[in-house]
Amino acid sequence: MASHRRPKQASRARAYVLTGAAATAVALTAQVSAHAAPAQPSKDEVKAQVDKLLEEQEQAAEKYNGAKEKADQLRKQADQLQDQLARGQEQLTELSSGLAAVAADQYRQGGIDPSVRLMLSSDPDRYLDQASSFDQAASTQTATLKALEDQQRRLNQQKQEAAAVLAELDGQTQALNDAKGTVQSKLQETQRLLSTLSAADRAAIVRGTDGSASRSASRVDPTTLPQATGAAKVAVKAALDKQGSDYIWGASGPNTFDCSGLMVWAYAQAGVSLPRTSQEQATVGTNVGTDWRNAQPGDLVIYKSDRSHVGMYIGNGQVVHAPKAGDVVKVMKVDAISISVIRRV
Repeated sequence: MASHRRPKQASRARAYVLTGAAATAVALTAQVSAHAAPAQPSKDEVKAQVDKLLEEQEQAAEKYNGAKEKADQLRKQADQLQDQLARGQEQLTELSSGLAAVAADQYRQGGIDPSVRLMLSSDPDRYLDQASSFDQAASTQTATLKALEDQQRRLNQQKQEAAAVLAELDGQTQALNDAKGTVQSKLQETQRLLSTLSAADRAAIVRGTDGSASRSASRVDPTTLPQATGAAKVAVKAALDKQGSDYIWGASGPNTFDCSGLMVWAYAQAGVSLPRTSQEQATVGTNVGTDWRNAQPGDLVIYKSDRSHVGMYIGNGQVVHAPKAGDVVKVMKVDAISISVIRRV
């Protein structure tokens, strides 16, 4: 008689084992995927980040320019106050020496009041002569004492002014260093992002899409443009002559420039002094509004809501400007960036 044995459960056990192994594999795969390096950003993503960083860099650079201009003014003021203090101290020393000489003379006379000695004199003429001399000496001594007091008061005031200026200079120097650090960090992050791209893509991003001529493009010929007059004519020519010069933040010529530095240098060639930052340049001269069709060659075109960029109108709907880090002085369409205000110098 055949025996009836219960079938083995090995297949079911193997199924459990295989199912568990599969789940483990899936979990491990998920963990590996979770820790995998993130996908490289696309060219468009890098461009958006780079554009934002360069805009922030330009803002920081203009803050640096303003802080440096203020620090230079304070340093000059401090030097002038120090010179005044030195001269004032010399005058104070001279006045003190004069009073010391009078005191020494009185001591040599035995400390007797000069008027008493004169009254004891038996010679009336000598008495009158010496009395007159004594009055003059007393008057001189009083004037010297008053001058000494006035000079000491002025000296104390100058010391207070110098201390205040030096304290302000310290604060301005800190602001200068902070702005410089911000600029450098933005540029370093920009370079890191650009390094993830090919050379061609990097060049395309740096060149931009703002209607600018490329780094290798032909220079704009000034003879093809409407002619400016007076100082504007000299400034336009000077700026156009610098086409191809490198953008370097904080630079104002003669071979490298940032945006506001190019304006400062170009107008300086015409004997016109402009403030150092684009924000300050947005207040000079006459307001022409925001419609570039009303602009004349030589006008300053201030860009962006924070007025952190500036170019010079040259006619034919174009401006010459120093665009951004990695780029050069060149020409772009006047309305390629949002216009904040146009100023006629």
